[in-house]
Amino acid sequence: MQSKDVHVRDISGEGVQQALLKLLEGTLVTIPERLIPSRKLRSEPIQIDTTNILFIASGAFSGIEKIVRNRKIKKRLGFGSPSSSDHDVGDNDQNVEKQLQINDKYMKDIEAEDLVAYGIIPEFIGRMPLTVPLMSLDKEALVSILTKPKNSIISQYKYLLSLDDCELIFTDESLEAIADLVIKRRSGARGLRSILENTLMETMFEVPGSDIVQITVTKETIVKGIKPEYKHQTDFQKTAVTL
Repeated sequence: MQSKDVHVRDISGEGVQQALLKLLEGTLVTIPERLIPSRKLRSEPIQIDTTNILFIASGAFSGIEKIVRNRKIKKRLGFGSPSSSDHDVGDNDQNVEKQLQINDKYMKDIEAEDLVAYGIIPEFIGRMPLTVPLMSLDKEALVSILTKPKNSIISQYKYLLSLDDCELIFTDESLEAIADLVIKRRSGARGLRSILENTLMETMFEVPGSDIVQITVTKETIVKGIKPEYKHQTDFQKTAVTL
């Protein structure tokens, strides 16, 4: 959507793309002194030549799979018309994972003309010769993001509770339930933290100053919203006495 009035805001972002195009083509960029944090004394601004800089551009491009679908699937009458089993790319909560797989199928066939139809100017696309689509995160990938990184979200919460001598445990079923909920909401990896925040909000306030020494998050905690299972210091003392 382009506006003929120069005083109207550039909704399509073409002005920004034209500015980025100059960087891609190679130009001298002057960085003002106030944008250089390491320079406390007044000095000359720095000039950078972008000719030999490798640029990698990325974005969400929400809904571009529908443009690819419309290009690939043409409605025709009579014999020989293409199958429309995966024609619709909608928001069906009952089978979200299948819809994401259909979206990924179309994303593999994305071409430059689809990006132009989305709103990217052709000159900008011509300077970016390679187009690589990223597939949706499945359940296994989301669970790995939760647990495997050194500074994962799960590790952060475990560390915070360990400061109050409390052990935080997540069952395998609870991790899968978190991943399923993220897929259903289509919030991606960013949605993992919000789910954990809502799940452990009360717990983070109840543990400090209490005798809670162990917290177990189960599948029911994620799905039904019930409180995690608490174990107090007295519970372990009673078990030791019984033994």
